[in-house]
Amino acid sequence: MEFFFILRLPTSKNQEYLDISKIIFIFAKKINMYSQAEENYLKTIYALEKDFSNEVSTNLIASKIKTKASSVTDMVKKLANKDLVVYKKYQGVYLTELGRLSALKVIRKHRLWECFLVQKLQFNWDEVHDIAEQLEHVKSELLINKLDAFLRYPKLDPHGDPIPDAHGRIILSKSMSISDMKIGSAGTFVGVKDSSATFLKYLNKKNLALGDKIRVIDIEPFDNSYHIETKTHRLVITSNIADNLCLKNVK
Repeated sequence: MEFFFILRLPTSKNQEYLDISKIIFIFAKKINMYSQAEENYLKTIYALEKDFSNEVSTNLIASKIKTKASSVTDMVKKLANKDLVVYKKYQGVYLTELGRLSALKVIRKHRLWECFLVQKLQFNWDEVHDIAEQLEHVKSELLINKLDAFLRYPKLDPHGDPIPDAHGRIILSKSMSISDMKIGSAGTFVGVKDSSATFLKYLNKKNLALGDKIRVIDIEPFDNSYHIETKTHRLVITSNIADNLCLKNVK
């Protein structure tokens, strides 16, 4: 099946997205020319930039995507030639505005497809990541916008991550890891840092799901494991698990 890029220019009736539409108009052809590998790199760099305020090193990217640092250097040079990143030898790389918008477009598609798979095809939340990795590279903006409307414009994906809108805007809500909580504090389970299938299956086995109210009832001094409780049961989790569970409205 062949997909075509649809571009809507701004109108006087909707000036709120005038600037972003100009950006899309300027870079529309470029955005649709990126390969799957290039899109994956942009998405990876975007994710790493959230954790590191300075430039992201090529070694860090290589570790994240499990490849050689030399291969990463070759790719970031290609991305720099396309104005997607700024690359400084021995210092690292960071996304340009075009690179950031391009990364968010891929992330938007990935998370919308995950919603579709869970909500409409009844996949479990631990089954959708790899499938969405394939679907996220569909080029048709018209298809994705219709998918968004069909799903009634979801704000979060099945793992609690925010979904960028059609203009690349994304709302990040504040949350706290259980590992940062004190004994007696409680909050609502809203997301995970690790969305791998193995981790999500572990949470399924422990009967932990988004929306659960979780309270820290004790912390073991010896191994820093956490005793937690929900409305239905109590359990002990390691510090690594605690670091990967995100809660909001912590009190």
